Amino acid sequence: MNRFMCILTAMFVWLAAQPVPAADAPPVFPGSGSPPVQAAAPPEDRPAVDFTTYALTKYVWRGYENTRNSIVIQPSMTVGYKGFSAGLWGNLDTRPYSTGDISFSSTWTETDFTLAYNRTFGPINAGIGYIYYSLGAPNPGGVKPPDSQEVFATIGVNTFLTPTLTVYREIDHYRQYYFLLGFSHAIELSKAVTLKLAASASYLKSNYADAAVYNLGTGYGGYPKFSGNYQATNEKFDNFHDGAVSASLPISVARHVTVTPVISYSFPLSNDAGNEIKARGKKSSGADNESSFLYWGAGLTLAF
Repeated sequence: MNRFMCILTAMFVWLAAQPVPAADAPPVFPGSGSPPVQAAAPPEDRPAVDFTTYALTKYVWRGYENTRNSIVIQPSMTVGYKGFSAGLWGNLDTRPYSTGDISFSSTWTETDFTLAYNRTFGPINAGIGYIYYSLGAPNPGGVKPPDSQEVFATIGVNTFLTPTLTVYREIDHYRQYYFLLGFSHAIELSKAVTLKLAASASYLKSNYADAAVYNLGTGYGGYPKFSGNYQATNEKFDNFHDGAVSASLPISVARHVTVTPVISYSFPLSNDAGNEIKARGKKSSGADNESSFLYWGAGLTLAF
């Protein structure tokens, strides 16, 4: 068993031995893919359940443009009890992008399953979890990338800006570490309306890169570093990756119903990241792709 898995196992045993207080969820960016799931048990000590659906102008995950010129629909469900939580998240691309004149029908491109365990110790929030990414083809008849699995550990401080560090380890095909440092702040505008601001920065460390395999276009080859002309190399990516800022406005419209408009901006944190994000973009030529993305939308949540 590798060192990271040993640490996760030790954390799980230690966390499970502690009492369970309530904890707030860490900041997340709608449209950024499956986040660590954290749902605190309510005061009456029964399971907490929420159903959320976002409609967004783009699906951006860790800086990558996964859809283009299309509205995406992202439903999710989370169940939490006594620090444990399980979640399902999906992405429907209503108009898959084509580099030619082909018009594709809407396509379900991803389903993520997350298991997590979280505890709070005074001002410290800590947790561990597992994510399975079931990835579909980007359009009907397209090449389906291999699925992915990650384990993660997170620790945060319940203080000003709620600094939270999450470390992800891919354990299936892609073989990389992804370090994510997030900050958030909530401003209560009224009993029903809250302004939430969030920001994050990340570092990507690849353990595997094979340019020849990557260039076959089957989704394998790891996370190589890309040259200035957007060609994959055999050098492993090891640099700051993407940053993001987000503003959302949850509005409680009924006892169990919340509507949340949101706007987000994603951008590279290094030249290496800019080259890689462009090379992995939706257009055929990396030079024609962007590396920064502004997207927005709204979500509807039913929480019980």
